[in-house]
Amino acid sequence: MTRVAVLGSGSWGTTFAAVLADAGAKVTVWGRDARVCAEIAERHTNSRYLGESVLPDTIGASPDAATVLADAEVVVLAVPSQTLRANLAAWRPLLPATAVLVSLMKGVELGTHLRMSEVIREVAGVGEHRIVVVSGPNLAREIAQRQPTASVVASADPDAAELVAGACSAPYFRPYTHTDVVGVELGGAVKNVIALAVGIAEGMGLGDNTKATIITRGLTETARLGMALGADPTTLAGLAGLGDLVATCASPLSRNRTLGVALGRGLDLEQAVAAAQHTAEAVTSCGPILQLARAHGVDMPITEQVVALVEGQGRVPIRQVATRLLERPRKAEGL
Repeated sequence: MTRVAVLGSGSWGTTFAAVLADAGAKVTVWGRDARVCAEIAERHTNSRYLGESVLPDTIGASPDAATVLADAEVVVLAVPSQTLRANLAAWRPLLPATAVLVSLMKGVELGTHLRMSEVIREVAGVGEHRIVVVSGPNLAREIAQRQPTASVVASADPDAAELVAGACSAPYFRPYTHTDVVGVELGGAVKNVIALAVGIAEGMGLGDNTKATIITRGLTETARLGMALGADPTTLAGLAGLGDLVATCASPLSRNRTLGVALGRGLDLEQAVAAAQHTAEAVTSCGPILQLARAHGVDMPITEQVVALVEGQGRVPIRQVATRLLERPRKAEGL
């Protein structure tokens, strides 16, 4: 039985804890809010994030990180991407010396433009062989209801990937292993930005042709950035790329899409963030992703327009976005 600590009691952290428990792991969740931890441990629900979905009664929870981390073989990091550095710095003295560190986060850090696995390496002071990333079509509420899905478990060390894949292999959750950490992480980060753009189109009342165009060209942007950073292009045609992109762009459960719909309907950013209710990673990650792309000479026009909207704070009229994209010089589709 694998002993797992899950640091983060939000929707995806709690859901992944349930997957691990259903797969037979011994799981304890850390959360900042003692009331949420008590609800997880005693009522076996996390109503704030997952409604009345019932969690395995074997999951423990505590607001004391030292208790949660004690003797853990696998440590799952499931906090908002922009808080990872500060949280991990506080947790570092408590991390078991040989534990595998798993990232569930899908973002790029402000200021440094680092992917989450790179932040973990830098702050925790561990080698890449101890870091695993999990990504794919991971709409938490559906998985919490035990609806079938698959995901990618990636690490530079195949043994580490296999350890985590084995720990989360539940009847409804099928993990595939991979060694392309860069491609898996970029697929998860950039799809949030594209989903926000799709949501804007939805909010403006635009149709499926427009949304299909954004999704397809958004995948092209992701692949261009991935190739520039050394990712395998085929990774982005798989679960961590196209699969995650389709789920996030199409589902009303997607927080980034929900935020975009609110913006498309004319709400300002503050109102749209409130409408999304929970963390929408695209708001804070779109700028770092664009800066990362520019540093590598990669053209990402959809991402650029999303950044203009988010950082422009209403100074960029929403209707100008489509015009700016359509007026770009024509070129062959594969470019």
